[in-house]
Amino acid sequence: MSDLTPDKEASVTHDVQPGATGTDVVSHDHGNLPDSFDNPGLPPHIHRHGDTDEKAAKRSETQVAAMFGLSMLFTVLFIVAYFAIDKDAVITLPLTGPVMAVHTALGVTLGFSVLFIGLGAVHWAKTLMSDEEIIEERHPLRSDDETRGAVTKILSDAGESTQITRRPLIKMTMGGALGLFALPLGLQLLGSMGPLPRNDLEVTLWGKQLNGKKRRLMRDPDGTAIRLSDVTLGSVFHVLPEGVNDTEHPMNEKAKASVILISLDEEKIRSQKQKDWGLGGVVAYSKICTHVGCPVGLYEQQTHHLLCPCHQSTFDLTQDCKVIFGPAKRPLPQLRISVDDEGYLVADGDFDEAVGPSFWELA
Repeated sequence: MSDLTPDKEASVTHDVQPGATGTDVVSHDHGNLPDSFDNPGLPPHIHRHGDTDEKAAKRSETQVAAMFGLSMLFTVLFIVAYFAIDKDAVITLPLTGPVMAVHTALGVTLGFSVLFIGLGAVHWAKTLMSDEEIIEERHPLRSDDETRGAVTKILSDAGESTQITRRPLIKMTMGGALGLFALPLGLQLLGSMGPLPRNDLEVTLWGKQLNGKKRRLMRDPDGTAIRLSDVTLGSVFHVLPEGVNDTEHPMNEKAKASVILISLDEEKIRSQKQKDWGLGGVVAYSKICTHVGCPVGLYEQQTHHLLCPCHQSTFDLTQDCKVIFGPAKRPLPQLRISVDDEGYLVADGDFDEAVGPSFWELA
């Protein structure tokens, strides 16, 4: 059985002088410790392969350039995926199941693009940038002017220390990777804003021919053509363009191209333009109120007034649909009409101005 009695020679003296702190050195009986130690300093600096071997540095440069090149490749793939993949396409992945193909492709390509930029920058810093070990003493928060000047010089000499001036391949590929990486951001902002603005508010289906012929005025809702002989004095027809239901967006076309056809006593018409664009007192006007777009479908036969039921804007048919009451600011646009070879009423082109409510771009 071993003796657990402490060795007297290895005992510790606990003599503490009055006023001493708990951090004072406690000395052992065996051996004397020196009052101070020599600073061993930093271990010898180990140079990297690229610091001593230019071939190794070239290999590192090529590797960094390859990573930046891969970043550019994935950025280009991002742009291709944005335009090439249908937004409604769905793919099935092993772990997640059905996912949107375009979202997956954009996320993967953009992620790898960022990844290779980061990997290239890290590899560049670890293998080619300046590799120096220094010791800095602690100093107050604000450095003295000499130190601040030295830092400024270091920053100004960064091009040399990072070797970017000596490595044109890295400079070109890094610039290309960062430059291309900005494209997906702008592409998302611009591409997600919808189609470019067009003149959709200024044109209607009446201005587009159907099979090379002028569009006939068709009764709403049965869709039958109207002969000039069908329009008797005082009669009213609600009409739409021929073929409106065969368009890509029929409701949008109807909202702009709805027309009211009315037969007046030609002697009561005060506008010569109104007579010229009509046929013996038969005139056609847009049925879309120029206030907020409600259908102007109420006709007062005795006064020849058209009334909008929403806000009571009133238009005088005998004065080229001039506004005589209500909040509307513009008269209803007139549609020029004529008769085709079979005696049916057709439109001689589009309205000469935008129909419906006014808008900022309205000339």
